[in-house]
Amino acid sequence: MTDHATGTRSPLRLAIVVGALGVVFGDIGTSPIYTIQTVFNPDDPHPVPVSTDNVYGVVSLIFWSVMLIVTITYVSLAMRVDNDGEGGIMALITLLRRWSAHSRTRTTAVLASLGIFGAALFLGDSMITPAISVLSAVEGVKVIDPGFEQWVVPTTAVIIVVLFSAQKFGTAAVGRLFGPVMIAWFVAIGACGLWGIALEPEILRALSPTYAVGFLAGHFHLAFFALAAIVLSVTGAEALYADMGHFGRRPISVGWIFLVFPACALSYFGQGALVLDDRANLAAPFFLLTPDWAQIPMVVLATAATVIASQAVITGAFSVASQAARLGYLPRLRILHTSSSTHGQIYVPWINWLLLVSVLTLVFAFRSSAALAYAFGMAVTGTITITTILFFYVAFRTWRTPRWLLAGGAAVLLCVDLLFLAANLTKIVHGAWLPLVIAITAFTVMVTWQRGRELVTARREAQEGSLQDFVDGLNKDPSQAVVVRGTAIFLNRGHTAPLALRANVEHNHVRHAQVVVVSVETETVPRVSDDARVEIEHLGHGHDGITHVTVRFGYTETPDIPAALATLSPEDSEGRLDLDDATYFLSHIELRQGTEPGMAMWRKRLFIATSHITADVAEHFGLPRDRTVLLGSHVDV
Repeated sequence: MTDHATGTRSPLRLAIVVGALGVVFGDIGTSPIYTIQTVFNPDDPHPVPVSTDNVYGVVSLIFWSVMLIVTITYVSLAMRVDNDGEGGIMALITLLRRWSAHSRTRTTAVLASLGIFGAALFLGDSMITPAISVLSAVEGVKVIDPGFEQWVVPTTAVIIVVLFSAQKFGTAAVGRLFGPVMIAWFVAIGACGLWGIALEPEILRALSPTYAVGFLAGHFHLAFFALAAIVLSVTGAEALYADMGHFGRRPISVGWIFLVFPACALSYFGQGALVLDDRANLAAPFFLLTPDWAQIPMVVLATAATVIASQAVITGAFSVASQAARLGYLPRLRILHTSSSTHGQIYVPWINWLLLVSVLTLVFAFRSSAALAYAFGMAVTGTITITTILFFYVAFRTWRTPRWLLAGGAAVLLCVDLLFLAANLTKIVHGAWLPLVIAITAFTVMVTWQRGRELVTARREAQEGSLQDFVDGLNKDPSQAVVVRGTAIFLNRGHTAPLALRANVEHNHVRHAQVVVVSVETETVPRVSDDARVEIEHLGHGHDGITHVTVRFGYTETPDIPAALATLSPEDSEGRLDLDDATYFLSHIELRQGTEPGMAMWRKRLFIATSHITADVAEHFGLPRDRTVLLGSHVDV
């Protein structure tokens, strides 16, 4: 792994690989449970008939789809593009925003908006994955005894509630618990796959891409619609990238290449061989691939593995939501860092409980994994296509690879992604509408919050006025306010006079002997180095002056204002800051719906409603509650 603080390369530790196996690969590692069964589902609106040629073609398409999308697009290419170790679609958006800050172009603005829609699709994926994964595993009890069918939905609901309740213990704890389980899972499905291949060794011919191309070219009327189910084999690819900040690129790459990919490939080939051996096995090829004596243990192991599959997208959703909030697309959220050694391991309570309610709703509404299959595929293909577009744009901007080579790679991989996307669009009325509705809703909330935040900031700055002008006025007429002992620290944005400071002077006619106005900036990098953390500007003269301090944090860091101010030297702050007895002042802004232009009325109502989930300011910035004072004001939106 690379230590981004020092730029040195640290040794790969087995414990990190095991942890990554327990968190990152659950989603893609459980796709063999339902992929082939869904492709040949006779109840599908566009069923694929079972024949030797079709089975060979489907298995070959699955293998090469996983190779192109997961191994090449994500593991080999996309994961080489990171933002100081953080991955995922939000990291790509951050890079685009950083460039657009210097030279705003229509291309970067459109791509950033496209990326936000991709992040919204990923949040939809985070709701659908736990529902379909756990349902598909628990449905295995029907193979053991069809009478258990009535218990599938309630059992799934209980498992999901337990899973989300465990999130507060942190990614590291979950990974240590789940890692050995996933190793057992991959060994088991690989072994069962080998047993199936032994029944029909000829299935290994499907390793040749000619069978995939032949199926697409010779049976396009079947293959095109089959792609909507085949894409289920790559679900979880975006989670690999989004979770990169939790474990790093190397542990994820090693786990995929040496264990996960071989095991999944063996399972797909084994299931194909089993269907060729006896077409009756199509009812549940994954579970029927297991010997009779091992079916109950396999159902238990599959249930555990699908719980872990849900973990992959849940941690990814935490990362996406956290980064979106830092970049201004969501309100300030309460974020708990669950590891003292790994910055990316976080828990976001509000997102956790939102996902829990959403997942339970999907379980009780759809009641089977087959009913959710096409909703799942739509979320995955949309996110993958957008990620590929953003990645190649970043690669064109930053890599020294010849343009013709990048263009050729982009053409091939985007053709594959767009073919999958087109196939899933044909399933709109069969469930693919669901992730689109979720994504459009989340996208609307995010862009509305960003726009509303810009309007509120502009109007607040107009009310506050220039901080320098305010200080100059105090210097010209000191009689405006009586100087009292103590230190007052005002949190504010930019170089305006905080409303709380104005209220103290204009209404209470007092000011403290030592006044520090602190502006907090969130940088478009995950972490800020200590030497770039604090910047000081003295606005007055001598010990009666007002100091403006800019404190910078990366978007993955937990802001701690007292700790940052404690790093100031006496020379920097014109005397030692008395932080032990300092009073912190916050300007509490009440948002009201007004008639000012800027947003439609319905968006204003949405913006104000969204503001209610904003985390407590004092807690967010690490301020001592017993010495924090809130002074209120209002802003019309």
